[in-house]
Order: sequence, then structure tokens, then C-alpha cells
Amino acid sequence: MPLHLDKKMLHKLFILAAACIAFAWLLLDTARAGVVFSTVWNLFAPFVAGAGIAFVFNVPMRAIERQLDGIRRTALRRGLAIVLTLFCLVLLVMFVFELLIPQIRLTVVSLSQSIPLFVEDTAAKLRVLMEEHPEMSGWIQETLNLENLDWSNILKETFSFLGDKVTTVMGSAVNVIGNVTGAIVDGVIGIAFAVYCLARKEILARQGRRILYSVLPENTTDEIIRILRLTNATFSNFISGQCLEACILGCLFAVAMAILKMPYIPLVSVIIAVTALIPVVGAFVGCILGAFFILVDNPFQALTFVAMFLVIQQLENNLIYPRVVGTSIGLPGMWVLVAVSVGGEIMGVGGMLVMIPLTSVLYTLAREFTDKRLAQRGIPEEKLQEQPPEIKSQFKKNKERKERIRLQKMKEKFQRMQDQKKK
Repeated sequence: MPLHLDKKMLHKLFILAAACIAFAWLLLDTARAGVVFSTVWNLFAPFVAGAGIAFVFNVPMRAIERQLDGIRRTALRRGLAIVLTLFCLVLLVMFVFELLIPQIRLTVVSLSQSIPLFVEDTAAKLRVLMEEHPEMSGWIQETLNLENLDWSNILKETFSFLGDKVTTVMGSAVNVIGNVTGAIVDGVIGIAFAVYCLARKEILARQGRRILYSVLPENTTDEIIRILRLTNATFSNFISGQCLEACILGCLFAVAMAILKMPYIPLVSVIIAVTALIPVVGAFVGCILGAFFILVDNPFQALTFVAMFLVIQQLENNLIYPRVVGTSIGLPGMWVLVAVSVGGEIMGVGGMLVMIPLTSVLYTLAREFTDKRLAQRGIPEEKLQEQPPEIKSQFKKNKERKERIRLQKMKEKFQRMQDQKKK
């Protein structure tokens, strides 16, 4: 049968050939492909970050906008909601820093006062140890051989090393300043792009739907839009649940520390709440910081704080987090823990934040696919219950049939033997 190459077929062949060439280039010239990818990513990174910021800010903005239903003008209501959202977030950041910075300053001052005393005390103990054990002092002098050292050469090499390091540090400082400046510029661009996305999110969504319907079949586009809406709802619920879980954990630490009469209750509680926004493992960072602050004031209470943290952490991991976050995104607690472990192993902290709602979306789609396939295959409902009736395989049925035949033959043989004895 002859092959007819019409325009549609030629177009598909061209796309396939281009894809094969691009894939071969990626395999054969990975270094240059990496440079190209890095360049493209640097160009679009501010806009990707802005889209992510807009997605996160959209959660509180929708709640604020619902409270402004009395304003009939849509543009005014949207603009006021954006301003209030940014204002609330700035106030929250200022509150956290206002609470953290003074306490950090006091801790640094306390450490600067306690460290010299610790050094002097350690030096005094070493002198006493050397006086009580003169053989140890002699062994150290013989080992180091301090009398034969060329101190002038040592000083010359030290200053040369320091000079090289100063040059390296100056170059690194220039690079750091350039990177910080670039990050600030990208941050400003990202925030501006996020505000634009929030102000015109309905228009952007409509334009995206028009592009999809113009390129893909209608049924395919319908399914893509349904999955995107499910993803949006899942990620939004995850953000809300994560913030709620952080507040609950911070309150638990505040109550427990108040009962145990520990210092720095507001500071440590806020640190725990902020770091708990990172799923599961973020609270450990808060534990380290909180224990450090308490250690300066009272080492014994620092140990008590760590023990208290381990108890609350078990409660949070096994009860609060799976129920609060898992319920808000429709994901069972077991799969929440699996998603956190896999996401952290693959992409670190960012993987934890993304993998939980992504796993929820995949879980929902898999459940829908399973229900659809079971309905198509006509599987009886009683077989899908928690305690289904006994289901015998064909192998088991054949085995039971052979066993019955074997017992029947043995019975017949035994009957014949009895008949022969009677004769």
C-alpha cells in the first residue's frame, strides 16, 4: 500500500525529526546544553519566581477579597485586596524580625561576655594541669620542638598566605555584591510580575484556555483544565493547612515552655512556627535555634527543651501534621510521610513543599482512574469491601478437586478390600 505524505504527515515527521535532533544534541554535548539551559533559566527565573509568589499570595488575597464584597467596582476591590495582602505580609515579616533581632543581639552580647571567661577558666585549668604533671609539659615541648623553629620564615609565610587570602576575599566580595544586586533586581521584577498576575489572573486564565483549545483537541483540553483546577485547589489547601499546622505547633511550644517555666517563650515559639512551614524537618531547625538561645541562659533547661521537643515532635509527626495537612489536601497521613521523604531526598526543602500537594493530585487521579476501570470491568461491590468474601483462585479450586478425587479413590479402594475380606 503506497504511503501518502500529505502536509499533516510532513508536519508530524518534521516535529519528530526536530525532537530527535534536539535529544541527540543534549546527549552528545551536555556541557553546551547546560550553558544554554542555564542562560534561558536566568532569563525567565524572575518571572517563574513571580508566578510562584502570585500563587502563594493569591491564597490570603482571595480571603481578603471575599470580605470586600460590598465594593461593587471590581478593579477597586481587586486593587484594595492586593494592597491589604502585601501590607499584612509586610507587617508579619516586621513582627518576626522585631521579635528576633533584639533577642539575637542580647544573645550575642551574652556570648561575647561568657566566651572570654570560658577561655580564661580553661587556660587556668591547663596551667594547673601542667604544674601537677610536669612530664606532660616536657613531652609537649619535645614534640613541638619550639626552640628550633624558624619564626622569621613562619611569619613571612603567614603574611604571604594572608595576602593571598585577602586578594581572594576581595574578589569574592565583589562577586557577592554583584550576586546580591542581581538577586535584588530579580526580586523586584518578580514581585512586580506577581502583582500583575494577581491583578489580571482571570484574564490570564482565559487567555491560557484559548491557547489550549486552539492547539489541542477539545476533550484533551477539558481534561487538562480539570487537572489544573484540581492542582490549584490542592496547592491552595496545602498552603492553608501548612500555615495552620505551624500556628498549632508554635502554640504547643508556647504552652509547654510556660508550664516548664523556660525563658524566651515568645522568641522560641515564633522561631518554631516559622521554621515549621518547612514540612516535618523544619521544626528541627527551630529546635536547634531555640536550644541555643536557652543554652546561654540555662544549660539544664536547654536539655529539657530538647527532650520536650522530641515529645511534641512525635505528636506533631504522627497526629497533627498528617491530620491537619493531610486532611486539607485529601491525602492520607501515610502518603504525606512518604511524599515528604521522597521529595526531600530528590529536591531537598523545595521538594518537600512541592511533593505533598503533587502526590495528592496524583492520588486523586489514580483513585478516579481505578474507580472508572472497576466500573467498566463490572467488579462486584462485595469484593471491594474492607473484609471481602473468600475469593478462591482457579489453582486452589483445581487442587481441592484433585484432593476430593484422591479421597474418593482411597475410599473405593478401602471398600474393595473390605469386600474381598468378606468373601
